[in-house]
Amino acid sequence: MIATTEDGRSLEVRVRHEVLLIEPWGADSLRVRVGRHRILDDVPGALLPAKPSAGTAGADGRSAWVVNGALTALVEIADTDTGVDAQLRFVRTDTGAELLSEQRAHFWWPGARVFTPSGNGYGRLEQRFTAYDDERLYGLGQHPHGRLDQKGLVLDLVQRNGEVSVPFLLSSRGYGFLWNSPAAGRVELAGNGTRWVADDARQLDYWVTTGDNPRQLLGHYADATGHAPMLPAWAAGFWQSKLRYRTQDELLAVAREYHERGLPLSVIVADFFHWTHLGDWKFDPAEWPDPAGLVRELDGLGVKLMVSVWPSVSPLSENHAEMHENGLLVATESGVAAHAPWKDKGFDVELPVAFYDPTNPAARWFLWEKVKENYYDLGVRAWWLDGDEPEIRPGHPHNLAFHAGPGPEVVNLYPQVHAQAFHDGIRGEGDDEVVLLSRSAWAGSQRYGAALWSGDVPATWASLRAQVRAGLNVALSGIPWWTTDIGGFHGGDPDAPAYRELLVRWFQYGVCCPLLRLHGFRDPRPPFGPEMTGGPNEAWSYGPEALAAIEDALRLRERLRPYLMAQMRVAHEQGVPPMRPLFVDFPADAGAWDADDQFLLGPDLLVAPVLEAGATGRPVYLPEGALWTDAVTGDRHPGGTSVEAPAPAERIPLFLRDKACLPVGKP
Repeated sequence: MIATTEDGRSLEVRVRHEVLLIEPWGADSLRVRVGRHRILDDVPGALLPAKPSAGTAGADGRSAWVVNGALTALVEIADTDTGVDAQLRFVRTDTGAELLSEQRAHFWWPGARVFTPSGNGYGRLEQRFTAYDDERLYGLGQHPHGRLDQKGLVLDLVQRNGEVSVPFLLSSRGYGFLWNSPAAGRVELAGNGTRWVADDARQLDYWVTTGDNPRQLLGHYADATGHAPMLPAWAAGFWQSKLRYRTQDELLAVAREYHERGLPLSVIVADFFHWTHLGDWKFDPAEWPDPAGLVRELDGLGVKLMVSVWPSVSPLSENHAEMHENGLLVATESGVAAHAPWKDKGFDVELPVAFYDPTNPAARWFLWEKVKENYYDLGVRAWWLDGDEPEIRPGHPHNLAFHAGPGPEVVNLYPQVHAQAFHDGIRGEGDDEVVLLSRSAWAGSQRYGAALWSGDVPATWASLRAQVRAGLNVALSGIPWWTTDIGGFHGGDPDAPAYRELLVRWFQYGVCCPLLRLHGFRDPRPPFGPEMTGGPNEAWSYGPEALAAIEDALRLRERLRPYLMAQMRVAHEQGVPPMRPLFVDFPADAGAWDADDQFLLGPDLLVAPVLEAGATGRPVYLPEGALWTDAVTGDRHPGGTSVEAPAPAERIPLFLRDKACLPVGKP
């Protein structure tokens, strides 16, 4: 049975026990939900309520359609060897060109949609689509596989340190697709078909959009899931961090030295173990005796203090009993509510710790009240949300039970609603500056001021190369605020010339990323525990030659900040990220789709990082449709060409578009 809804804009299709609901959901976009017997409205997702759009729906016998601007969905009731089946296809309204089509798994069984029951209305869900040989697929969050185009890959839909599941992809065929489910699962982008899988959930839910170019697709996605706030101006500067500053005096000494040396500094970080116990969410007075005074002195230096806030709660915490008794911790289907081992202060062995449940509004409020009392009211305004995948061990969600539902169905939502706790709390104080450095994210995290970084990555050239592609895919996943641990997190000898070269090249790349942050666990590295600190990791820790190159990079960042903030305004208003692949601005240029190790920072600056040890130059592709000028040498090149760009140790290749005038060269 096919029927239009009462308003004539949506379509409901019933075939046996299956119900399909196809609705206009934003400009040139449609939402599809598929349930057994009925459509459920209580399944968590990323989509915001849709703004009104002039969609129309109609049916003619066994055919039906929904039109919303440039996107049309076509439904056919087809005869198969196992009975009738509803088959769905998405096309461009103006030309009828196919964008995306469902694909049956087999001529007999199963079809394009599969529900394998596990009990109580839950089951393994599958949705299949046709594969296209010439299609390229981007986005899908952050992954360390080192690929920009993810066609041909299988990706787990789970959150891990360094792997972030944001199930939105952007296709070279001119559509965007959001798998609107926080369930654990996977996506298979194979040559013989695309398959989305939720391990255990109740309902299929996805969203499709189209547009004339990638910028429109990204704008539609931001409209559907939320725009990032405007980045505060201070956050565009340099962030200093290491693992870890153990005391207030140690941290202050570093900030003072940056000031004395005249080096730019905007943020300095108090990392983990600054607390009394995990889950107390407050400074240890033995090591941080006057945090309010610390904040005041840093403010006088023009520096913000960022604090690391973990979502885990030790049984030693003063908050554990109250949170446990009031159901504010993540529960388990069996066994006690403990999800990971951790070394807490005062204990030489690992303890089983729990995680608070941010899917519960009461738990979000409880956390914020503690954070407000112990940090915000002391003047802290910058937040590091570490370990918020959540960092469970063993790393599977199937024994977890959340306020929002069973672990398998909702677990990927965790970092998004954790960010919401801080966003809503800060906004509730009348403060509109929200900057949350988060190790994980999900679709819609950007609307809560979440900035993503690439996690605990190795200190290697291969890792640096992977960061470039990872950051661009994050940008195409709707999250415009992104950074890396400059120099990598795991390892790096500050005295080794080979590592110093890597760090400098990483720094030169980092100044052209949306956020600029130096962090890492340098050699010598002690065992994990409350006393760990790691080797030095300040700008002057790598010798005078490296310091000169780092200082040049920092000065460049300072000159670029007004331009970068203008691009952050575009990201806030239009959903177009400041850092993006070349094809976002040059979609008609085939060469722009092939370039995967260089990028645009805004419309006018092309960045080509140096990604090989010992390199003094590198090939750079200059997109067709513009004239490009080497920002240092002044050499001009026509677009649609490749050049061998000089890259001496003190700089990386940067090119200006057409008549752009940016302060890239030294004054």
